[in-house]
Amino acid sequence: MQLNMLKSKIHMATLTGTELYYQGSIAIDQDLLDAAAILPGEQVHVLNVNNGNRLITYTISGERGSGTIELNGPAARLGETGDQVVIISYAQMDEPEAKAYEALVVHVDEKNTIKILTTE
Repeated sequence: MQLNMLKSKIHMATLTGTELYYQGSIAIDQDLLDAAAILPGEQVHVLNVNNGNRLITYTISGERGSGTIELNGPAARLGETGDQVVIISYAQMDEPEAKAYEALVVHVDEKNTIKILTTE
């Protein structure tokens, strides 16, 4: 049996923009994607702390070092610049692997600069 487990998350990031007339996705600074072991095109869940909206989309690489966290396409209606979000990735694992796995957590500051990496 495969279990869907938390793989990694970017915790309390700040939305830097929204672009309604764009293909649906979330643009994330490539440094943050690397730190969270999330690939461009990977499915993520985005939880908006300010309004409670949750959405599922895929990632696109934002400019490295820019701090970009931008909702694109219809998802842009689910957040506003300045909202705090949690971006979560999952992985399928068998039970022994799931019991041993420690998810990566990327904590960022208000400019989406990495403060600390931890495991959960």
